[in-house]
Amino acid sequence: QVQLVESGGGLVQPGGSLRLSCVVSGSIFTTYRMGWYRQAPGKQRELVTTITTGGTTNYADSVKGRFSISRDNTKNTVYLQMNSLKPEDTANYYCYGDLVYSGDLRRMDYWGKGTLVIVSS
Repeated sequence: QVQLVESGGGLVQPGGSLRLSCVVSGSIFTTYRMGWYRQAPGKQRELVTTITTGGTTNYADSVKGRFSISRDNTKNTVYLQMNSLKPEDTANYYCYGDLVYSGDLRRMDYWGKGTLVIVSS
């Protein structure tokens, strides 16, 4: 089975930084995209950023210039570096993977359980 496990969330002051990590476990046949979504209380889940296998990135306008996604294929890990954090960045952050699992060779979306980021003074 495929599992995505996030870590790195917590409480940070406005203007501060955090780095989230997402470790992908399981036998992966192909990875198309990895990314991060977030969901604030009372709001719908929204895209934060994605990165393709080739390294092409995409960012929500609200985080451009402040957040950066990267991946370490040797560690099966995706990172989200968040700088200049604002109170409106407060949300549960979910790791996302557009993957093919070796066990069934089906291309599917996989999700982690989320890590909470709170930006507050």
